[in-house]
Amino acid sequence: MSSSRQNPSSQYSPGPLDQPREKRQGFLTRFRPNPDAFGQSTESIARWMGTPQFLLWMTVFVAIWLGWNTMAPEEIQFDPRSLNFTLLTLMLSLQASYAAPLLLLAQNRQDDRDRVVAEEDRKRGQQNLADTEYLTREIASLRIAMREVATRDYVRSELRGLLEEIIQDQDERAAQRGAEDPQPRNTDGTRQ
Repeated sequence: MSSSRQNPSSQYSPGPLDQPREKRQGFLTRFRPNPDAFGQSTESIARWMGTPQFLLWMTVFVAIWLGWNTMAPEEIQFDPRSLNFTLLTLMLSLQASYAAPLLLLAQNRQDDRDRVVAEEDRKRGQQNLADTEYLTREIASLRIAMREVATRDYVRSELRGLLEEIIQDQDERAAQRGAEDPQPRNTDGTRQ
């Protein structure tokens, strides 16, 4: 046989091209900060940026910056008034560009917490509703059962009725004995 005709399976030799290459991790895919730790730190920064102390310190910083670059000799000014405080404007813009995403991240985390709390409240409300419905059914069944059970007032009225019947019966027997026996009797029941 000729060497040009070979078995097709033998022509295929596994090599580096027969399987897809694994994706190499770049720097950005390897660098994954812990979302919870990062979120907590950004929330603390966002909370601090929303305090009066931050506004006070920022006001002091800007006032010192403006005062230095307005009143100091031109040789030592680093952001002169003649250039409309360009460096201060850039710094405040940079601070605002970082503050907005930090505040949004903190708001998103707060929304997630609120969602979890709302879900727990909903579950607790459903459980309370189920418990209330169960207790309502139990009270209704007790009321139905109590209608069939003799109450204290009912038993007392029945006993009074029976006592009255007994007294009436005794009075009738005494009247019959008196009609049969005309002789008066002593208090001890003996005839005179």
